[in-house]
Amino acid sequence: ALIYPRILGTSITTSFGTNIQKFTNDVLDAFGSTTSGIDIEFIDQVDGHKKYCQLKAGPNTLNKDDVETIVGHFKSTIRLARTNNLRVSLDDMIIGVIYGESDDLSGHYLRINNQYHHPVHVGQDFWHRLTGDEGFYEKLITVIGSVAVEADYSHELEDVIRQLAEQDDVKNLSQ
Repeated sequence: ALIYPRILGTSITTSFGTNIQKFTNDVLDAFGSTTSGIDIEFIDQVDGHKKYCQLKAGPNTLNKDDVETIVGHFKSTIRLARTNNLRVSLDDMIIGVIYGESDDLSGHYLRINNQYHHPVHVGQDFWHRLTGDEGFYEKLITVIGSVAVEADYSHELEDVIRQLAEQDDVKNLSQ
């Protein structure tokens, strides 16, 4: 019970997100944004409009406090665009969820979509908009899955267990 939160905690999510962001910049036709709170900018291959996107790893990676922060960043970007006479609408400020299905989205994502009217594009829909290839998501999942099967993280797991075992709080539990 103590190990899984360490393995699946925010550091791995952040690392995954950073690598996905680098992938979208290096391999795909997206580019990193200099706008605060925006991870990537790209031309939506479905509607042809420029999107300002905050990337999230999965359908449950958003917490309550993130909602107001994200919406605040989106509002600031829209105000700046209006000041500079650029066409940016609520629909152009999006959340891109790397994997999952829309039915699996947490209530926090739904709130961004329903209350603040910013689209949340998940999994296949997000990757289709980013790449223009409806099958890209399935190909990506297949490749990631094959790499994950080949990966051996036993040494990292042993390190986490060793670090936990050395903590005073954990030692006190065994007494």
